[in-house]
Amino acid sequence: MTVHELKWRIAGGSGDGIDSTSQNFAKALMRAGLDVFTHRHYPSRIRGGHTYVEVRARPDDVRSRGDGFDFLLSLGDSFARNPDDEAYYGEEELKPLYEHFDDLNEGGVIVYDSGLIDEEAVEAIDLHERAEENNWHVYPVDLRGLAREHGREVMRNTAGVGVSAALLGIDTTYFEELMQEVMGGDIAEANIETLNAAYDHAQELDHTHDLEVPEGDHDGEQAMVTGSDAIAYGALDAGCRFISGYPMTPWTDVFTIMSQNLPRFGGIAEQVEDEIAAASLAIGASHTGVKAMSGSSGGGFALMSEPLGLAEMTETPVVLVEAMRAGPSTGMPTKSEQADLEHVLYTSQGDSCRVVFAPGNVQEAYEQTRQAFKYAYDYHLPAIVLYDQKLGGEMRNVPAEFFDREPDPDPGAVLTEDELAEAAHDAAGKFKRFDYEGDDVVNPRSVPGQEGGRFLATGNESQEVGHINEDPDIRTKQMDRRLGKLSAIREDLDEGEESNQTYHGPADADYGVLVWGSQQDTVFEAVDRLNDRGSSVKALGVSDLMPYPEEEVTAFLESVEECLVVEMNATAQFRGLTQKELGRFGPKLTSLLKYDGEPFEPSEVVEGFEASIEETDLPGGNMRLVPTAGD
Repeated sequence: MTVHELKWRIAGGSGDGIDSTSQNFAKALMRAGLDVFTHRHYPSRIRGGHTYVEVRARPDDVRSRGDGFDFLLSLGDSFARNPDDEAYYGEEELKPLYEHFDDLNEGGVIVYDSGLIDEEAVEAIDLHERAEENNWHVYPVDLRGLAREHGREVMRNTAGVGVSAALLGIDTTYFEELMQEVMGGDIAEANIETLNAAYDHAQELDHTHDLEVPEGDHDGEQAMVTGSDAIAYGALDAGCRFISGYPMTPWTDVFTIMSQNLPRFGGIAEQVEDEIAAASLAIGASHTGVKAMSGSSGGGFALMSEPLGLAEMTETPVVLVEAMRAGPSTGMPTKSEQADLEHVLYTSQGDSCRVVFAPGNVQEAYEQTRQAFKYAYDYHLPAIVLYDQKLGGEMRNVPAEFFDREPDPDPGAVLTEDELAEAAHDAAGKFKRFDYEGDDVVNPRSVPGQEGGRFLATGNESQEVGHINEDPDIRTKQMDRRLGKLSAIREDLDEGEESNQTYHGPADADYGVLVWGSQQDTVFEAVDRLNDRGSSVKALGVSDLMPYPEEEVTAFLESVEECLVVEMNATAQFRGLTQKELGRFGPKLTSLLKYDGEPFEPSEVVEGFEASIEETDLPGGNMRLVPTAGD
């Protein structure tokens, strides 16, 4: 347990207000001057079950979940519907208490609702014995009774926040302000009364612990956002005015945020019958000239495979987002995994011609979504933003000025009617949209309704104006031209002012860590710890997955003796991609893999790195070290 940060976890049942309560708790700490980061865990079952959210707060930059946690607010599961102790899901009412014992740090605090969890149940799970062994400080409080007395029973989460505030020394003013903002009227007054009553009650308890909230101060206004927020805001600022989709966890968050906001910008959101229709509708909207997007999670994205190929063949720009979750099939719908990489890179028939970005944090999610629209509409191909439940659902504070950007209404490579009048046409007057004789890999397009802009768009290979053609020479020229876009995009990215790859640690370090996507900032924190402990380590977070940043990764791997590749899947998919592109570095690479549905903690990356370098076994947990095949 550290004194310079707080790691607070609230646990209960789906329906107990865990998510909204944790958001308000994190916002209050942010307004008090702290940097915050949340980690959300919830069940895949429709009927609900045990859920929790963890809030980490500290005075300086906090970029990932921590190692374990220090304070547990256990509401119990008031929605538990399973009285049979021998049933498949265990004793659900108690899970929000006993399932957290293994993660609670020594010296930690437990507050549980004694109005729901009685002493007999506490004795059955050996709470007091575990508390004595680990120096835990246990505070049973009748949160249900406090809520009933001062408001309504459903407000026992508010009572729990009041007790937490009293035990941690947090000013309740921030909580009161938030309640007035999001509730208002009698509901806000009842919650505030419950909050203060619980606070006063907890003040009278014997405070045996030394845990307290640290102090902090922000230089400017902060916004608390998720990766899903950032992707949606990036799309809106990139000029996206159409989205089509079908709900599927965790992509639904982006779809919902876009659907709520697009009408304010004169845009349209359509929920359709399935993912095939969603992708096809977005492609159709883009064909007419509007910036459009769609997306799904892994299973739904599989259905988008054929429309994705259609967009590549017809050279219709479109942006798709893919929110990874644990598979195969339905797998674990609400758990994090990074196992859709190969699926996204190569799905659809034929050779792939698409751009794929995998942002590593909230800021990158915003920036790279805007880039996805730029490259999709400048180069006329699909661009995909690949993320996961972790990045999509975690909340962190970002300076509000970060989002103070100019919108980008540029439609990309589109000809005006005057330019079309000068462009090449065939004898029948059709526009040579797919001209393959020039040096340019991108032919600016026309949009329906423009004079002189008629051409055919078909999923078949075609000649210049879109008529089906299977001539071997034309096929080769058209494929070479389309695939040449990736080389041109790679050159454009390499010559840009800022790289999408993120470096961390001393430039002259002896060892390296490669990471992609949502695990990036966790790895960076682990690298800092390793250097503090005397290791010489640096890291590279890779976001450009197609086209692959060959020069940057080559330079990084050439500069280190050995490199650990960290990812959340069982088959080392990113290491496989790196070896495909840069095979000669294979002997330097060892994979640290985790695929139990839970993201890495910084300490796990530290343990994995040290075990890799020292060639020892991992100390435990659900991780694997896998060297390159043949080593």
